[in-house]
Amino acid sequence: MSQVELRVTRKLRSQRAAIRRLAGLALLFLSAAAPSAAAQTAADLALVLAVDASGSVDQIRFELQKRGYVAAFRHARVLQAIRSGPNRAIAVTMVQWTGPALQVQVVGWGLVGDEESAATFAAAIERAPRELFGGGTSISGAIDYAATLFATSPFQASRRVIDISGDGANNRGRSVTLARDAALAAGIGINGLPILALEPDLDRYYYENVIGGPGAFVIVAQNYDTFADAILKKLIAEIAANER
Repeated sequence: MSQVELRVTRKLRSQRAAIRRLAGLALLFLSAAAPSAAAQTAADLALVLAVDASGSVDQIRFELQKRGYVAAFRHARVLQAIRSGPNRAIAVTMVQWTGPALQVQVVGWGLVGDEESAATFAAAIERAPRELFGGGTSISGAIDYAATLFATSPFQASRRVIDISGDGANNRGRSVTLARDAALAAGIGINGLPILALEPDLDRYYYENVIGGPGAFVIVAQNYDTFADAILKKLIAEIAANER
């Protein structure tokens, strides 16, 4: 090999080494800058909204519930509460429930963290048809079913909560306290929104038999006409617990 060829070969090797170093630095930078898959799907709260569709809930009452949830997820104060957490997002899904084996997940898991995703989730609730009609009031069945859904969520959350609303006491299926205790043992909290239209003391029943876990609470709707105000307050309190 001539001296000229040798110099050219050395120069090419030097250039290739420099390119490899630059490529390595670029890869290192991208790895540091890009969030991990877990970080991309992190949420401050995983929330199952369990909505009563039992026989006592006629279509007018059912629509009032739906409108309340839709309005809440379009409300600026709910979005403000969502953004108050360290991950600035919550994972949420919706279930309709009636009897012991009658539950349907009508809106799948979604990540809500900005106006667009909140509006998308609200629209999904609005589009979801009523899937169940009658079958008794099994709060225990609703809790048992809702508890299984957390394992299906693609999002990682530091808190898991079932938000259950209804207008009657448990009258089908196993004891509601057994279902509650099983959920609590699995690290799942339960909050309640009793609607007092038919059972004036239902709030006491929820306090004693349904809710549980750190910071668990009840917010009452006196009737279906006040449900929208109650669910707005409840969601804000539920989500804002991320700040504690």
